[in-house]
Amino acid sequence: MKIDIVTQNGIPIAVISGEEPLIQDVGSALDLMAQVKYESGSSRFVISKEAITEDFFCLSTRLAGEVLQKFVNYGVKMAVIGDFSGYTSKPLKDFIYESNHGSDFCFVSDLQKGIDKLAAM
Repeated sequence: MKIDIVTQNGIPIAVISGEEPLIQDVGSALDLMAQVKYESGSSRFVISKEAITEDFFCLSTRLAGEVLQKFVNYGVKMAVIGDFSGYTSKPLKDFIYESNHGSDFCFVSDLQKGIDKLAAM
């Protein structure tokens, strides 16, 4: 895993990249959160959807809700970047829509949009 720090509007944002899925379950999400906060000092993260297990995007697994709840509880804001147009599940589309209108978690198409959104939260 690699962590780069981008500062926008005086806010440090951790850009996380890796070659393997970094979020596979709630435990790995908590480990990632702790490691990134410790190493970067930032509580705002950008991560690609490829770094998250596909189970996250199947809402019946409850993984997305559990991860989101943990991040909110610990004051972490996160942007997931990628192409979400291939998902046809209405509940997932509704989840993405609601998340994008909230202030803790968002799904965006590219890195700059993720940084802009997190800097504005």
